[in-house]
Parts: sequence; structure tokens; C-alpha cells
Amino acid sequence: MSVNHLWQPSNARSWPVKDPGDTLDYVFDITPALTANPGDGISGLNVTITPDQPGDLGLASSSVDGARAVMWLTGGQAGVTYTVTVVITTAGGRTLARSIALPVVALATVPAPAAALMTPAGQPLTDPTGSPLTTL
Repeated sequence: MSVNHLWQPSNARSWPVKDPGDTLDYVFDITPALTANPGDGISGLNVTITPDQPGDLGLASSSVDGARAVMWLTGGQAGVTYTVTVVITTAGGRTLARSIALPVVALATVPAPAAALMTPAGQPLTDPTGSPLTTL
């Protein structure tokens, strides 16, 4: 499996930015927490995302691969940093809970609609989320 975004407990608790149009796999690897416990692995996984409103970042699916939790995340509003909280239980009775920041930024260039307000330089005027402002 190709993993695009890997997070290990010893690393900073944030993932690289994603575009609202992306659906990407993110991995939470607890191998370092299990070093002295060979054979232990993930037996339960719970993922919550905040904020949680219509149009916000969503969990498309999740799965477990040994000591790695794999989450497919989709959507989100540009300009919002989401908190992805992962709670893992292991077969050996351990519980790990971590929150990871995931900023969503408009990375793809979308053509401005015909009714978009433009600057003298020909760039569309946008609101704080990056959406073009339009005339009535």
C-alpha cells in the first residue's frame, strides 16, 4: 500500500495541508509505542473530526494494518484547520489517544465564474475561504 501521509507519535502532531477536492490516505503508526510488546497490534479504532458541520472534512473510510491505522479523509472547507482525533485500543489492552491538526487550503486553481468580480490585474476577488465574489 502506498501511504501519502504518515504520522508517528514522536513527530509533530500535524499533517501537511490538503485541498478540499482531495481524498487522501493518512496513517497513524503506533509501532514506537509497541516496541517492548511484540505481537501487540491495533484491535479497535475510533476517529472523530472537529469541526463537524455539513461540508467539513469527512472520514471516507478507516482500516487497521497491524500497528497502523489508515484513514481516508475527504472534503473540508478551505481556510479551516481540522482536528482529527484518533483513539486506538490494542489487543494487549493499551489505549492511545492523539489529536492531529489537518489544515485545508485551496490548492487547486478553479476558473472564476463569469459573474466574478475582478481586480484591475485580472484576478478574481475572493472571500476569506477563497471563493470568488460575484455580482448579483
